[in-house]
Amino acid sequence: MSNAILYRMSAGIPGTPNRLEQCTIEPQMYDTNTPPTVFGVPIKYVSGLVQPIAAADVIATVNQGLLVRPYPTQAAVSEALGAATPNSTQIADVMKRGYLLVKVNASVPAAVPSKGSIVYCRKTDHGAGEYPIGGIESDADAGKCEAIPGCFFTGAMDAAGNCEVSYNL
Repeated sequence: MSNAILYRMSAGIPGTPNRLEQCTIEPQMYDTNTPPTVFGVPIKYVSGLVQPIAAADVIATVNQGLLVRPYPTQAAVSEALGAATPNSTQIADVMKRGYLLVKVNASVPAAVPSKGSIVYCRKTDHGAGEYPIGGIESDADAGKCEAIPGCFFTGAMDAAGNCEVSYNL
């Protein structure tokens, strides 16, 4: 049976807010020329429009929140659950504080997320192209990632790499 949960239920879908009573989410507009490509990542504002974090950015000064997955919309019906890409023609939801489910790239296998551990943002290519710049990491990866101020893991990740983080709480 392929839908059986044998050991642990999935943590959720990246970009989904959790514990909604603790969340502050603001509507913003995407920069259609440079939109984020995934949900649950830190974003910045450029001329008042939402853009993904870039390699040259300093997280502590440009980060404006985490990108929330809109519900119940999805960019395309053919996309798999949890694989949706942000639709830059719609409104961007930006979490200013709260709990959010994110996809952890876990650059160093030994540095798995644990309750209270720091959340990092990738700033330099890992080398294999498998971890995107601006993605969530569980380790500084020899200086290739920067800590996101006020962002901490609330526990371990599931088998798919999904984990809950607390932000600005």
